[in-house]
Amino acid sequence: MAELTTFTVGYCTHPAGMALRGAGWRICRFPARAYLLGVGGRHWLWDTGYAEHFRQHTSTGIFRLYAAITPVHFAAHEALLAQLKDVGLTPRDISGLLLSHFHGDHIAGLHDFAATPCLCSGEGWQRTRGLRGFGALRRAFVPGLIPAGFETTLQFVESFPLVRLPAELAPFEWAWALPESRNEILLVPLPGHAAGQIGAFVHTADGWTLLASDAAWAPQGYREQRGPARLTHLLMDDRAAYYDTLARLHALHRGGKARILLCHEGEL
Repeated sequence: MAELTTFTVGYCTHPAGMALRGAGWRICRFPARAYLLGVGGRHWLWDTGYAEHFRQHTSTGIFRLYAAITPVHFAAHEALLAQLKDVGLTPRDISGLLLSHFHGDHIAGLHDFAATPCLCSGEGWQRTRGLRGFGALRRAFVPGLIPAGFETTLQFVESFPLVRLPAELAPFEWAWALPESRNEILLVPLPGHAAGQIGAFVHTADGWTLLASDAAWAPQGYREQRGPARLTHLLMDDRAAYYDTLARLHALHRGGKARILLCHEGEL
């Protein structure tokens, strides 16, 4: 069985109603979560959360708007690198860094893992890699967060073996099996929020858990099929695909056979 450890790597603040329609306009914390996945003595990381690099690369130019719209709170001891050290691991112990998508709050720590192979959606990377200026800002992508040589060890999940999921995980039917994970980490597309966004079904001793990335920003979203404020539609990669994914999460939740974890669920 896989082991799953959760890290909270900083947080941002934002009005509740932007993340969940009808939630009001109080300012809430949205933690940035990363996960350590372990199978058979091997370890993978799921996203990085925030890092000091985020402040550095959003302190000037157009990307200052990113930091202004979602103010970030981050302390050095919260860095994923530091939290890994606390559990006795270094970047050399990590087989790969799984990137759910390329928004800044999910990749801000990449420079701390520059020698670690990264795995992501090939479609997502190809549609993101060339973005600059306002186009990048609109997609919450900060090019400076990508380390030199990033593409030299990059692996695309679309090249992994395709396997059928257990019936209990319906309406999800197919997934890419993460190599060396004994089919206990299975990767699925979660389109809509960002180009090439993926999630992961992780089979632990407690059953299946879906790391659902930013397919919703609060559990009420998939439990009630309630989306975010309409203004956020302007920033979505594909509005129709977003609500289709949300409906699939709703059906999975109603099936009651898998726990769903979101990257930012917090005070809502």
